[in-house]
Amino acid sequence: MQKSASASSLGPGGLDLSQIFFKPIQNTSPPSPTKRHTKISVIGTGNVGMAIAQTILTQDLADELALVDAIPDKLRGEMLDLQHAAAFLPRTKILASTDYSVTVGSDLCIVTAGARQIAGESRLNLLQRNVAMFQGIIPPLAQYSPDTILMIVSNPVDVLTYVAWKLSGFPSNRVIGSGTNLDSSRFRFLIADHLDVNAQDVQAYIVGEHGDSSVALWSSISVGGVPVLSFLEKQQIPYEKDALEKIHKAVVESAYEVISLKGYTSWAIGYSAANLARSILRDQRKIHPVSVLANGFYGIGDGDVFLSLPAQLGRGGVLGVTNVHLTDEEAQRLRNSAKTISEVQSQLGL
Repeated sequence: MQKSASASSLGPGGLDLSQIFFKPIQNTSPPSPTKRHTKISVIGTGNVGMAIAQTILTQDLADELALVDAIPDKLRGEMLDLQHAAAFLPRTKILASTDYSVTVGSDLCIVTAGARQIAGESRLNLLQRNVAMFQGIIPPLAQYSPDTILMIVSNPVDVLTYVAWKLSGFPSNRVIGSGTNLDSSRFRFLIADHLDVNAQDVQAYIVGEHGDSSVALWSSISVGGVPVLSFLEKQQIPYEKDALEKIHKAVVESAYEVISLKGYTSWAIGYSAANLARSILRDQRKIHPVSVLANGFYGIGDGDVFLSLPAQLGRGGVLGVTNVHLTDEEAQRLRNSAKTISEVQSQLGL
C-alpha cells in the first residue's frame, strides 16, 4: 500500500536513473542535524479526513503525510489521487496503509475516523461504538509515535478526546480536540457579517461543548481591539440580548444546515484542523478554543472532563489556558456545559 519510490526511479536492469540525471558532488558534509522533518498522520480517509489532508498539502505543513484507513481500495485511490497532483503542490512524501506502522515517527496524528449513526440508534450506543473503534486506533498510534501530539476531530469530539487521553496514556497537554475552533470561526464570520467588517479583525470565542451546550463569550468580543459590548454601553447604544442569542443559535445550527444541504461538512473543518496543525508544528503559540483537560479552570470541578477553552498551542501541545474574564452567567453556563459532557462520560465505564 505504501508508495514505492524505487519503482519509478529504476530503469532497465535495475539502473538508478537518478545517477544519470544528477552528478553527485564530492566531499559533501551531512545535512544539518537541526533541520526538522515534519510528519503528519491522518486517520480516516472519509470526506473530513481528505479535506484535512488536502489542506495540509496545499499549505505545505508537512514533509511527510501518512494516511490510514480500514478500506484498502479507497485508501489507495485517495493516495494515488493526491500523488498525481505532485506537480502542483509543495514536495511532500505521501504514504498510505491499513497498517498503523506507516504512522511511525509522526509529530502530529489527526484522528477523523468514527462510526456513522444508524437510523433509530441512540447517541450513547453510537458513542460506545466509537469508543470501541478508538480502542483499535489510539494504542497503535501511541506505540509507533510515543512523542506525538494527538488531535481528535471525530465526534462527539469532547468525549472522544477524553477517551483518546485515557487510551494513549499521554500527558493531557499532548491530547487535543478540535473542539470549538470551527464554531468560533463561524461565530466570528457571523459577527463580522453583522457589523460589515473583516472576520480576521473580530476576536470572539465559543467555548464549552462542541454542541448544543456551547457558550458564546459575548463579554470578551472585540473588533479591531475595541470591546464591543462595553463600547456600545459607553456610547449608550442599545442592543438586544435576543439578537445576540440568535447569532449564537445560528452558530450551533450552521453545521446541521450544511449537512442537510450537502450531506456532510468537510472544507471548513479541513481549514480548521490545518490552522491548528500550523500553530502546533510551527510553535506559533497562538490562542485557539480547543478541547483540553478543563479541571480547575473557570470553576470547573475535579472530575476529568475535556471541553473547549482558549488555549495557547505550540510544539509542546497545549502550553496554557488563557485567563479570559467571564461574567457570572458565562461561567455558570460553562460549568453546566462541563456537567453535560461529564454525564455522558460517566456512562462509558472507562
